[in-house]
Amino acid sequence: MRRKSISYAKWGYIFVIPFFAVFIVFSLIPLVSTFKNSFYENYLVNGYRQVGPNWVGFENYAELFKSETNLIKYFGNTLVIWLLGFIPQLFFSLLFASWFTDLRLKLKTGAYKIIFYLPNVIMAAAMGMLFFTLFSQSGPINSLYKSITGSTEPFMFFDHIWSQRGIIALINFLMWFGNTTIMLMAAINGIDPSLYESAQIDGANPSQTFWKITIPLIRPILLYVLITSLIGGLQMYDVPQIVSNGGEAVNRTSMTVVVYLNKHLYSKNYGMAGALSVILFVVAALLSLLIFYLTTEKDTKKKKKKGGRK
Repeated sequence: MRRKSISYAKWGYIFVIPFFAVFIVFSLIPLVSTFKNSFYENYLVNGYRQVGPNWVGFENYAELFKSETNLIKYFGNTLVIWLLGFIPQLFFSLLFASWFTDLRLKLKTGAYKIIFYLPNVIMAAAMGMLFFTLFSQSGPINSLYKSITGSTEPFMFFDHIWSQRGIIALINFLMWFGNTTIMLMAAINGIDPSLYESAQIDGANPSQTFWKITIPLIRPILLYVLITSLIGGLQMYDVPQIVSNGGEAVNRTSMTVVVYLNKHLYSKNYGMAGALSVILFVVAALLSLLIFYLTTEKDTKKKKKKGGRK
């Protein structure tokens, strides 16, 4: 008797239907709607009279790049604050990841992982309010400042450009360096220990093994951390919103692009908000591709050279 063969191929398609359904409803449709709104004049006047939607083409984009809009300035603010937080984040993450994965130190990393990751669990808005209180005029930081310097006047941290930017960067650093440390620890633990043993036999010191073995082999994870951190930095909103009074403090020197975008959404100017969202999407994509190209170009050239020598 012939037995009927059972095909399980259809079940794979059935199981992925929920993902695609959620993606289409909550991601693809809003994305297409955003692109569509960016070409229309669509806003409220005095909070109740609707204007549009009227087709205006690229006028919303042109309006955003006018000098009085200061969109370039807001992108610059975002980049500066992101760099102030990301550079020390990457440095300390690499440092701690190297220490905790060093077999000679024999450190128990379980407790450290929990401690480092805890700030990531706290909401960014809560962290913003905490640091806003700590650095306020009557906060503990100013009390310590006055007791050390003997000054009777508090230091106005939120009235100076770089102190305000530094506080925002510090919050982002504390929230994300633990997550980065854990990822880098996992990447280093995935390296074959025999490579380090061979390097030690050849007389390599710890600095040489770090730069010649560890860094090249964890480059894919470093690339992932860099790109995801860059995208997260471009989407920076809640901490600057709280710390810099909605981005308005100190001549808008801490207003990020998404804080500025939220102002258009709050005023129901959907055309401008859509255009700004599209610009943000394009900038994030171009920067990610640029980083990917710059970090992989050396490897490609090395492979070509090796292939030419054969």
